[in-house]
Amino acid sequence: MLDWGNCNTENPRLVNSKRGKDSVPMAWSRSPYLSGLSEVVLIQGPMRYFRFFTLLLAFGACRPKDVAMPIEYSGPLREASEVDMLYSENNRIKVKMLTKRILEFKNGDQEFPDGIYLEFYNEFGALTSTLKANHAFFFKQKNLWQGRGKVEVKNLEKKQQLNTEELFWKPDTHKIYTDKFVTIKLESEVLYGTGLDAVQDLSSYTIKKPEGEFDIKD
Repeated sequence: MLDWGNCNTENPRLVNSKRGKDSVPMAWSRSPYLSGLSEVVLIQGPMRYFRFFTLLLAFGACRPKDVAMPIEYSGPLREASEVDMLYSENNRIKVKMLTKRILEFKNGDQEFPDGIYLEFYNEFGALTSTLKANHAFFFKQKNLWQGRGKVEVKNLEKKQQLNTEELFWKPDTHKIYTDKFVTIKLESEVLYGTGLDAVQDLSSYTIKKPEGEFDIKD
C-alpha cells in the first residue's frame, strides 16, 4: 500500500474522491515520510497494482548449465493517479500536494513522472509559497525530495521566484538546495549564480557562487 508519512492517521479524511470502476481507496500506514507533520489527509484516486514474475529462461536441452539466472523485477509495484494530498500539523494545513501520477517501488521510493505541485501554508492557514517541477522523486530512506527539469519556487508574499533545473527539498529541516545554476527574480532585479541554500519558502537564501545581477526596468 502507498505509505504517506509518519503522521497521526487515527481519523484520516478522504476529500474530492475521483472514483471509477477500476478505482480503489488509497491506503496508508505509519512511516517517516514527512517529519514534523502530525496528520495526513489522503485524497483517493485510481490505483493499479503491478504483478511481477521471476522469469526462468532455458536454452538448448535445458541442462542445468544451460539455465539462465532468474530475472528480478525492478519496476514499480503500485501506481496511483490524480492524487491530491493535504499534510497538516495541529489540525492546520501545512502542505498541499497535487500530481497526476505516482509510481511506488519496492523500497518505498516514489517517482512522479508527470510532475508535482506543492503549496506551503503558514500557521494562519495562508498560502505563502509554491513549488513545482515537471519530474520529481521521493527517496524514502533519506526523507528527501528531488525536482528535475523545470523547477520553480515562488514566494507569494515577497513576490520572488526561483528557477533552476534541479532542486532538493528536506521536509524535516524545511530547507531547499541545489548545486545547479539558479535565477532569482525579485521585484526590481534578477540575481543569478551557481548553487543555492534556502528556506523552503524562499524567505531566506544564499547563492553559493553569485555571477551577477541586473535591474528590471518598468
